[in-house]
Amino acid sequence: MQKITIVTDAWHPQVNGVVRSIENTIRELNNMGIATELITPQMFRNIPCPTYPEIRLAVGRPGRVAKLLDEQEPTFVHIATEGPLGLAARRWCKKRGKPFSTSYHTRFPEYVSARLPIPQTLLYSFMRRFHNAGNACMVATESLERELDQRGFNNLKRWTRGINGDLFRPMAKQEQPFGLPRPIFMTVSRVAVEKNLPAFLELDLPGSKVVVGDGPARADLQERFPDVHFTGMKTGEDLAAAYAQADVFVFSSKTDTFGNTILEALASGVPVAAYPVTGPADILGGHPQAGTLNEDLRQAALDALNCSGEAARNLAESYTWRAAANQFWENAVQANEAYQKKRKAAKAA
Repeated sequence: MQKITIVTDAWHPQVNGVVRSIENTIRELNNMGIATELITPQMFRNIPCPTYPEIRLAVGRPGRVAKLLDEQEPTFVHIATEGPLGLAARRWCKKRGKPFSTSYHTRFPEYVSARLPIPQTLLYSFMRRFHNAGNACMVATESLERELDQRGFNNLKRWTRGINGDLFRPMAKQEQPFGLPRPIFMTVSRVAVEKNLPAFLELDLPGSKVVVGDGPARADLQERFPDVHFTGMKTGEDLAAAYAQADVFVFSSKTDTFGNTILEALASGVPVAAYPVTGPADILGGHPQAGTLNEDLRQAALDALNCSGEAARNLAESYTWRAAANQFWENAVQANEAYQKKRKAAKAA
């Protein structure tokens, strides 16, 4: 039986698009009869990430990841993140001569430079070396693929995302959800600097603004925007019920590589307003009834009030985790084949 080990520095208790994507992909791969193993920070002593304590960084003996990979004997390795575990797995693959793929989930250079005075050019140089060492770098969207190609990234493969349409679904609208007057403009997000939330919270909009989520910037933003309703983090049915009460979902981030929350809102029958950037533009482009894109986020939010909840739901239904998992596995198989072909060519020479 073929087996893949997925190595990720992003894992529970984090709640984000990386963790959800890996969880759903593993579930579908297992349903397809493909054995999967995980290496996560939960398997090591871990410490909170500076400036972002919700993220746990694995620490331990350098050979521990190598020992786990030796024991698991994977056919293929996928490295999801560029953290301590990802770096250790990359070293193991290169030392053992094993094929591996990576995925570009997060705009790491932009996230780091938003917190620390480190040039993005230096950070992109690191990212390029990290990902180009593998046999495939998976990206979620066409626009991100074009951007990374221009930055010198190689072996780019598309790996889209899916949605749980049974959980996230349209529900009856309450007259005053959260005790607030309509229309409800909502975002669901980590409350952190890179999410650009003030761009949404500062907008002059009718009705009410709601933020679902938690993070290091929450206390500051609640103090700065006392008229905004912050619910804290929600999961499962509570999260689905919150989505369904929105009239418009406002996605203010300019640094996400996809935007899983966009699909969750669309599946809930909620039109989306966003900037025309990577992620929103890839999902909403060509679907003007499901949401609006505008450099003027206020205008996008107001225009989205006239969009169709039915069109939003129909668009979301075109994304499935089974299709995404099939794409992921095909990328892994192709990367493995390319690696074996390269080895044979090298031996023949």
